[in-house]
Amino acid sequence: MTPQAPFPRNTWYVACTPDEIDGKPLGRTICNEPMVFFRGDEDKAAAVEDFCPHRGAPLSLGFVRDGKLVCGYHGLEMGCDGKCAAMPGQRVRGFPSIRAYPVEERHGFIWVWPGDPAKADPERIPELHWAESPDWAYGGGLYHVNCDYRLMIDNLMDLTHETYVHASSIGQPEIEEAAPKTTSEGDEVITARHMESIPAPPFWQTALRGNDLPDDEPVDRWQVCRFTPPSHVLIEVGVALAGKGGYEAPAEFKASSIVVDFITPETDTSIWYFWGMARNFKPEDPALTDQIREGQGQIFAEDLEMLEAQQRNLLLYPERQLLKLNIDGGGVQARRVIDRILAEEHQAAPGSEEVTS
Repeated sequence: MTPQAPFPRNTWYVACTPDEIDGKPLGRTICNEPMVFFRGDEDKAAAVEDFCPHRGAPLSLGFVRDGKLVCGYHGLEMGCDGKCAAMPGQRVRGFPSIRAYPVEERHGFIWVWPGDPAKADPERIPELHWAESPDWAYGGGLYHVNCDYRLMIDNLMDLTHETYVHASSIGQPEIEEAAPKTTSEGDEVITARHMESIPAPPFWQTALRGNDLPDDEPVDRWQVCRFTPPSHVLIEVGVALAGKGGYEAPAEFKASSIVVDFITPETDTSIWYFWGMARNFKPEDPALTDQIREGQGQIFAEDLEMLEAQQRNLLLYPERQLLKLNIDGGGVQARRVIDRILAEEHQAAPGSEEVTS
């Protein structure tokens, strides 16, 4: 029996950004399945198996013409529904279809459902108020990381590591000195940490200046990490001038943002990591957006070396049991949610019932 993959399938994952399929197909493996994304009829985003049924060539090496995906090997044309549409000098409409995946374009991302198409409900795509409001600006990027997607969730739900991994940007000793509090609301897991009257680290000094606030005064700082399945982590972060209300401070006294983390499994031990930051101060300033994106990109790059080395160690020593401390509460509870969803999917899968005599 094939081992069950460690990630849910009946759910929406961020597959790519619209610019990645601008005029050309994109091959991308998601949840161990090679897919190809392209714009089909009426410029609508679509995804099918990255496998030409003629000779098995990757369709992602082809091109798009008149809403059809054309194989770059012999010219077989595929429709958005995975059916063979045409081929020069050949009759191919009787060819077997390849798999087509439900796809939705929303909030500036292209989402894919790798599980049962009959269960693909677009209303289950999370609402992202910042993506649809002119009062917010967003800038982000994409990293490929060789680690289990759950290791990235652990990383984001416990920001104690900032003191060490990001010492020159957002890290400071006060983070580990402030105990986090973890709670849950249904499938959402929230880990919050609040710090009062501390110096602003370099990244937040830049943000304060960007919002026309002094960068050399004590601040109150907060980090509120919110995990929702399958693998989304949105983190409310910010600083406010000390004594002005902290997290609840009026906008004129703070610089606050939402760190956006969409973690899409590629394989059991690799991910596509869509990262970014949404802010609601000076959204009309593209130079500030670029400055924050560059700074945040450098911060996340610092995580990659550690996570990939951690993954290599775990593969070398699979029998080792890892310690769990109070700072790990968010990651532990997030994994419990994932494990429950995986168990439910496995139980509902055809052939999963035990046969008794």
